[in-house]
Amino acid sequence: MTQMLQNRKIIHVDMDAFYASVEQMDNPLLRGKPIAVGGGETRGVVAAASYEARKFGVRSAISGCLAKKNCPELIFVSPRFDRYKEISNKIRKIFYDYTDLVEPLSLDEAYLDVTQNKKGNPSATLIAEEIRKRIFDEVGLTASAGISINKFVAKIASDYNKPNGQKTVNPDEVLAFLEELPIRKFYGVGKVTTEKMYQLGIFTGLDLKSKSIEFLEKHFGKSGGFYYDVVRGIHNSEVKPERVAKSVAAEHTFDENLSSEIFMLVKLEKIAEELERRLKKHNIAGKTVTLKIKYSDFTLQTRSKTLPYFISDKTLLLEAAKELLFQERMKDSVRLLGISLNNLNTETKKAVVVQLKFDF
Repeated sequence: MTQMLQNRKIIHVDMDAFYASVEQMDNPLLRGKPIAVGGGETRGVVAAASYEARKFGVRSAISGCLAKKNCPELIFVSPRFDRYKEISNKIRKIFYDYTDLVEPLSLDEAYLDVTQNKKGNPSATLIAEEIRKRIFDEVGLTASAGISINKFVAKIASDYNKPNGQKTVNPDEVLAFLEELPIRKFYGVGKVTTEKMYQLGIFTGLDLKSKSIEFLEKHFGKSGGFYYDVVRGIHNSEVKPERVAKSVAAEHTFDENLSSEIFMLVKLEKIAEELERRLKKHNIAGKTVTLKIKYSDFTLQTRSKTLPYFISDKTLLLEAAKELLFQERMKDSVRLLGISLNNLNTETKKAVVVQLKFDF
């Protein structure tokens, strides 16, 4: 069992329906309407949905076809990732006005450690309110926030009063908060694990807390120790200012299924070009090339090859991907291909975290 460190002040900021909100901000004709970023009526997957669309069961990761079925009035919008990154950078500049301990999880969310902050403000709650107001005033979007003693609780809390709200779980409230929490709302407990916990009679944090570490490790392996700790408010993961990419990838879903390797090679060439662009933009190279294949029946297959040297050039990426493509026969027609590169030349830099105890 891990021992709890002294309380920190962690804020988790989560933008509200970020991609969809940017589209509605930039195009007044989309405001108040159900929109989906990405997807499409025939193929593709929804990347994000506006709150108007979510009322109809439209959400990220579902097919565009299902999204349209759930919401016939749905408007599909092509993603503009350069624009989302531009907005995200503006938001992060606001974060850095308060602390250098900022750990971005994606373009639309981040952890901030404000235990000691540039404003000298002892209240993490007031800092979160100020940050959210500045995002709205300076960027034009709403954000939600969770505030607590560690990243785990802050992450859960940020979802409580969405959209455009925040929740603080004070140090003396953490244990009761976790005990009352439905197990499906525990961050890191997915659908499959939730069902398994239900079968074991674990429906709330209190149920989880009643189980011994031996019981949890028996049923959940190494994750058992994690569950044992977090339900007791123990989560000592630091806010890491520099998250180093473990892999870089590019992929494409096709309008029509591909059944010929010749056509697949043409597509892979374009994917390799995009991957090269992403790698060179960040000066990254890697040794392990992975080919991702999604078949027409939605089954997924990956094939990997590790080289003795670092690569980032599209020609070498394509050469490795081609070898993996012909490694074995295709079992069906293909709807998606992707190439990823890991075993990268990046180095992890450890964040400096000051751990003191103050009033929230």
